[in-house]
Amino acid sequence: MTSSVATQNIATDISTAPSRDSWQSIKRGFAGHCPHCGTGAMFHAYLKVNDTCPTCKEELHHQRADDAPPYLTIFVVGHIVGALMLYVEEVNDALPIWIHAIVWPLLTIVLTLLLLPRIKGALIGYQWALRMHGFEGNAAGKSVSSE
Repeated sequence: MTSSVATQNIATDISTAPSRDSWQSIKRGFAGHCPHCGTGAMFHAYLKVNDTCPTCKEELHHQRADDAPPYLTIFVVGHIVGALMLYVEEVNDALPIWIHAIVWPLLTIVLTLLLLPRIKGALIGYQWALRMHGFEGNAAGKSVSSE
């Protein structure tokens, strides 16, 4: 089977497949659950994605999160911490520097560690909903194997 025929078959499968709810998939991924069933665990370690969902057997190994989750986490945490720093300085500019030296790095680390797996899960859920990177699946819901 040539690659153009395989691409046409996948495109046909995608066009006839039922649509997937993007927001629901993002919310399920953010919670660390399978974007397909919503009950199985997406991760088996802190950031290590399961190859398949333990509940519904949906293939998750297709995901290509790459550098997007750290980038988005830095973006979100930077805006939260930066806004809080400006607010604290506006409200009380007499705080000792040692308080700033403890609070802001600690808050940055905690927020980063909490948000990183959630943002990665949300991104994988979004990829699944858009049928990206091998999440195409056929009309029956099974993933299409690449030959």
